[in-house]
Amino acid sequence: MEKKLLNLLLGLCIFSVPFLFKGKKMRETLVIFFSKGVLATLVDAYVVGTKRVEYPVRPFSRIFKTNLIYDILFFPLLSVIWVKMSYHDKLRNIFLKSLIFSVPMSIAQWYFEKNTRLFKWRKWSIFHTFSSVNFTLFTIRGFVGFIKILDRLKNNRNLNELEG
Repeated sequence: MEKKLLNLLLGLCIFSVPFLFKGKKMRETLVIFFSKGVLATLVDAYVVGTKRVEYPVRPFSRIFKTNLIYDILFFPLLSVIWVKMSYHDKLRNIFLKSLIFSVPMSIAQWYFEKNTRLFKWRKWSIFHTFSSVNFTLFTIRGFVGFIKILDRLKNNRNLNELEG
């Protein structure tokens, strides 16, 4: 059953890619996707390395101790969706929209940990999942905000050079 769930998740991720990677903000979308992939992989490697979480059923289990579908596809795609949803929002709405992702994800992981072999929590809980999901979402959202500021500064500098 676990392999079927992972294949279903992989299929959903692959199916969603063409819809998420379109539009005029392609560069930002790619930055979000790849930076979240790196961040999720680093956090997960730490969590697995300290034996807080284990993935008994995962792709490439002889090579990787983490689950690549989560770290490199699922979490980055969710971050792309979340940043697109919160792109023009103020901090309060960004926080509220983060709950739309972190609460269901925490509950789903808790459910799957209890009822499947996808996760094995050792020194981990639903609150750790909630915190780590929010930490990575806000880290990526802050990174996007920083990129927006750099783009604005670059555009202002280019305007000044054209005028001067």
